[in-house]
Amino acid sequence: MNRTLSRALWIIAGALLVIAGVICLVNPDIALSSLAALFGIAMLFSGVVDIVVFAAGRRYMAGVGWFLVDGILTVLLSLFILCNQWFTVLTLPVVFGMWLIFSGITKFVNSFDLQRLGVRGWGWFTALGILLAVVGFLSFLNPLASMAAMAVMVGVYFVLQGIASIVRGCFSGRFWI
Repeated sequence: MNRTLSRALWIIAGALLVIAGVICLVNPDIALSSLAALFGIAMLFSGVVDIVVFAAGRRYMAGVGWFLVDGILTVLLSLFILCNQWFTVLTLPVVFGMWLIFSGITKFVNSFDLQRLGVRGWGWFTALGILLAVVGFLSFLNPLASMAAMAVMVGVYFVLQGIASIVRGCFSGRFWI
């Protein structure tokens, strides 16, 4: 896999996440009926892209181990969501919060690897990692929030995660050694 393909995959994954987020924000009632499936499919695609990029660029990219960790955790959570959709709807704040926290922490830690290697733009990953982890923590504070509010929170998260993936794609040329 070359730089252009990895960049394209991250940007496509980011665009799909942003689209899913906008759908949740614009139509929370529609999003509620299919939230678990939408959430699981978007997570699965995002995780698979991270794993594919790791597999293809592990020898040539800096900090790819964190891409693998983020990808594996995202795929595992997505499979759980897709196989247990009713349970997921009931426990969405917890599952959602776990994904946000895990993803935020891996992006935060990865940013310091990128800083150490002199990669420009590493601060964006630090900021996004902190923001994702904080939003994940906040989702645990009120697990009895209405489902409409949850659809909005998921929409915001998808948009943030999509932006993070697009930023990865834009800066991916800097990861290659």
